[in-house]
Parts: sequence; structure tokens; C-alpha cells
Amino acid sequence: MIMLMKFYTFTFLICLFSKLQGHCKSDISLGNSLTLTSPLEYTPGFMGKAYIMETESLSTREPSFKAALTMESSDKDDGRYLCSLQVFLGDVRVWSSGHYSKMYVSSKCIIELTKDGDLRLKSSNKHVGWRSGTSGQDVERLEIQSTGNLVLVDAKNLIKWQSFNFPTDVMLSGQKLDVATQLTSFPNDSTLFYSFEVLRDKIALFLNLNKLKYSYWEYKPIEKNTTVNFVRLGLKGLDLFDDNSHRIGRIEQPLIRFLALGNRTGNLGLYSYKPEKGKFEATFQAVSDTCDLPVACKPYGICTFSKSCSCIKVVSNGDCSSINVEEVVSVKRLCDHEMVELKGVTTVLRNGTQVRNISKERCEELCKKDCECGAASYSVSDESCVMYGIVIGVKQIERVSGLSYMVKIPKGVRLSDEKPNVRKWVVGLVGGIDGFVILLLLSGFAFYFIRKRRKRLSLPPPPPLPQQPANTDS
Repeated sequence: MIMLMKFYTFTFLICLFSKLQGHCKSDISLGNSLTLTSPLEYTPGFMGKAYIMETESLSTREPSFKAALTMESSDKDDGRYLCSLQVFLGDVRVWSSGHYSKMYVSSKCIIELTKDGDLRLKSSNKHVGWRSGTSGQDVERLEIQSTGNLVLVDAKNLIKWQSFNFPTDVMLSGQKLDVATQLTSFPNDSTLFYSFEVLRDKIALFLNLNKLKYSYWEYKPIEKNTTVNFVRLGLKGLDLFDDNSHRIGRIEQPLIRFLALGNRTGNLGLYSYKPEKGKFEATFQAVSDTCDLPVACKPYGICTFSKSCSCIKVVSNGDCSSINVEEVVSVKRLCDHEMVELKGVTTVLRNGTQVRNISKERCEELCKKDCECGAASYSVSDESCVMYGIVIGVKQIERVSGLSYMVKIPKGVRLSDEKPNVRKWVVGLVGGIDGFVILLLLSGFAFYFIRKRRKRLSLPPPPPLPQQPANTDS
């Protein structure tokens, strides 16, 4: 343990209940336990991992599944460690017992399969932080299947509990999701989260924040007038099935090993293994354009054509970089504000509060009077108004006639040394970053040529040519 203290990360392979050297069994029997101990002194950034089971790889060129007991230092660096049971495909974590509810310990992380068939995680004081809840169900052993599914089975190999029924942010090949389950992904230090959900008419990605929920990507079945019952990930891609288990749609990508919902961007990717690179790579991403992601920019930011972020500058003294989602949600209710239209922008968020058959002026008035409304979009062709509780996911577009996006701002807000013409100022911000970049380039060229001309003019005159002597030959 003294040697391990010198490292921030340590990994070792424990071959439990097996006399085979260099290999681990793929199952654990009743009454067995394993303890993982932390360093003697608390170490920030520490990650301990003990592999307890492993599947046989389908190919020598591809990684196998492994189950591991893990300990890692808390994000808060409060002297505690996170204790969890996890499944890995190579180096990629594909399932964790602590995805929704985290278990903290001070020094020891213990996994135990009790004699009455309950799989548990305990601390040194015997506090149970996670359990499978399978006591008295005739469980015989814990196994990891070739699909990566962690299961508790009885003597007849009937599954009593399985990790596939508790999806996290990854979906493995062979796994299915129905309308009652979803994938979720939680960004660090944030209260928002992303979800991949199976609905009756489509599959979709959602941004979730307190009571707010907006989709930003969706895929509908190819066949019309069909309902989705479940989706399953196969080697050819993600398949959609109806109530009769007939395939009604597919996002096709060959040799897929898993699907993952990113916790930083909220993008959905299908991943395959690249032996020549020795790693997994996304061969499909649901959102291909950065500006179509809901958090490409901070709240009140605008993702421009150059993939940079402009700022509407109505909060935090005009500095969008210092704004976080929690700050925007926790601010006072948006009452006694005014609406301002931004030309050439829209939002990637969908399914806000929609009102049909109204005018643009009425749409503006509805959002203005609603203290929970932060922005609204209006379509002339549909005569529809969609209201949103947060200004996020805004991107620059080519100006489209009949499409408007309006934001709510405090009355009298203006930049210092600016006239109080808020409407003109806000509209002028859109594309400001792009224009500023172009201005910098032009200024650079002008400076280069002026400097070059001045340098040429400041050079001393060349010395006179020597005179040729007179020709004295007669």
C-alpha cells in the first residue's frame, strides 16, 4: 500500500475464487466478498480499480468486458471516496452502480454477495450504500455475460437481476430500451442533465433543467402511422420496433459496440472499435453541427457561423462567459421586462409552450406577461408562438422572412457609453464576433502594407555609380 500511495491511479486484477493464473472467472458465488482500501492519506484525483470478473474477448484484436470494484476521490475533495461497482469495455466505463445515487466511504469499499443472494456495496462501518435487492430469490452467483450484461442468476440460470435493466449513459450491443427506460448523462458541477428517451412516435434527446425540458434532436420511424415500442442496439446500428416487434426504423452503422450520451455536450454517438488505433471512435453522431447543440454557448450566448460565441449581454454586466445555467434559473422572476427581437437567429430547443393562431404582437405580449418566459419564437406561416423558460441553444442563421426570435430583457438595460437604444444594440450584436474577426484580419493586412511602405521610404539612398574614365585611345 505504501507504494500505491505514490500513484494517483492504480489498477490491479484480482482473480477471485480461481486458481487460474492471469485469468478471472466470469462469475462469483454466494458468501464471497472483496475489500478495496484507500491510501493512508487522502489523495485528490485518486482512482483505484480492482477487476473481479472478465469475459472472453470475441476477438484478439478487440477488448473484453470486465467488472470492477472502484474507489475514486470525491469531486469536492472532502476527504471521502466514491465507491461503486462498474463494468468496463476495455478502458471505457459502460455501466456504474453509482450513476444515479453516489456512495461515499472514508477508507474501505466492500462488495459482498451474501448467502441469501443479495449483492451489496458496504463501507468499513458496514453501512450498505447500494444493493441489488435480491435477497430470498434463490440467487446462486454473479456473472458477466459476453454482452457486458452483469447478472445475478439462480441454479437454473434464470436471471433475477441484470444491469441492462438499469441503464446509465451507455447502451451496449444487444441491449434494448423501451418507453419506460432512458439514458441519462450528468455534466460535472451542474444541475442540468441530458436524456435519450424512447417515445411512442420517435426517439429524442432532451435538455432537462429543474421543471424545464426541451428536445434538441429527434428521429422518427420511416413507416408512417406506426408507434415505437422499444429500440435495440445491434451490430448494424440502432433499430426501432413496433408493438409487434417489427422493425420500423434504423439508424444504420456497421459493427457498433455501444451507444453513448455525452455528459459534456449532450450529443449521442454510435461507437465502433478501431484496432489500428487501439480505441473506440464515434462513427455516427446525432448532432453533426456544433451550433445545433443546446449548450454550444453559455446562456444568453449566440453560436455564430464561425462556431464562436457572441453574447446578448443582458446579465452579469455583459459578460456571458461568467454565466452558468444555475445563475440564470435562480435569478428573480422575469417580470416587468421588455421583449427585443434578434434578427438572423433561432434556437435549437423544441417543444416549448406552444400557442397557435395568434399574431406576432400577441406572442410577444404573452411572453412579456409570463414571468416564467425568457424567450419566444414566432412563425408567420404557422401563426404559432413557442415560449421558452431559458435563453439557451441560440444560433445564428441566414435571415428567414416570417421567422422571429425574441428575448426578454430588463427595462433600460444598455452598455456603458451607449445610447439607450436597446433594440438597435441587441440586433447589432448578432454576427458581431464574425465581423470583429474580419475587421482584425483587414487591420492586420493594412498594418503590414503600411509598415512595409514606411520601411521602404526610410531606407538611405543608394550610393552613386562610379564614373567611367574618359577614353584616351586615339
